Amino acid sequence: MFLATIPSPDRGVWHLGPIPIRAYALCIIAGIILAIWWGDRRWVQRGGTKGTVVDIAVWAVPFGLVGGRLYHVITDWWRYFGEGKDPVKALYIWDGGLGIWGAIALGAVGAWIGCRRKGVPLPAMADAIAPGIVVAQAIGRLGNYFNQELYGAHTTLPWGLEIYQRFDPNNPTIPDQGPNGIAFGHIPLADSPVHPTFLYELIWNLLIAALVVYADRKMRLGHGRAFALYVAGYTLGRFWIELMRTDDATHILGLRVNTWTSILVFAGAMVYFVLAKRRGPREAPETLRSKDDDTEKVAPERE
Repeated sequence: MFLATIPSPDRGVWHLGPIPIRAYALCIIAGIILAIWWGDRRWVQRGGTKGTVVDIAVWAVPFGLVGGRLYHVITDWWRYFGEGKDPVKALYIWDGGLGIWGAIALGAVGAWIGCRRKGVPLPAMADAIAPGIVVAQAIGRLGNYFNQELYGAHTTLPWGLEIYQRFDPNNPTIPDQGPNGIAFGHIPLADSPVHPTFLYELIWNLLIAALVVYADRKMRLGHGRAFALYVAGYTLGRFWIELMRTDDATHILGLRVNTWTSILVFAGAMVYFVLAKRRGPREAPETLRSKDDDTEKVAPERE
């Protein structure tokens, strides 16, 4: 029935001649661009030097991409290693598979290097980019929609997602549910329609971004507390969303590994949020100026 469910795209990859155009990659790139742009605006509003976020992103983004892929490969190693598997595919980042936990952890290492080079405090930088990161994650979830992945169990709700059998684009008789497959004929899979858990997370992420911006303005969060609020809010949502997902995943004591990670990271973020308050008011604007900035110090823009 028209509009009774959400249809899935028939593919996640298009070709411009010999060049593959991948929706997942485009979503990741769009999210990164938005996070850098918004982060730079927030950094300047706090008193920092314009362009500093871009300079730090040169370090943070590559580190984050590597960290995200490492986390995915380590926690889902059975997808790439063992009998009948192709280990080289562990490098195929364009096919999907980026763990946000690894991306944040290793991305923070890259950001730390960048902050040291620019002479600015990492916690303050984290506060500036926090809402942009979670919105970037929301945009990235659109890539899962095109790849037809990260969904839940069967549902009869009106926003249920139709999922289709995909086939090898070069041979429509061979099933291929990977990101390169094409849904010839739009044949529904057995569980279709399903809970669009990627959409639930997308909406949750946007709400967390709004919460961080609101709390940051009202409470003038500093010393990494805005970032901690983002992490706590995101992991809270990720916990219940993970419980709904039905895709293959590594389990520990009956729970998906990402569920356990959400619990632990949430606890750590809340502890940091409380303890960091002891460090006093938000960082003074003059402490955020890049050490190589020779321009006259000006008052920060109003938020």
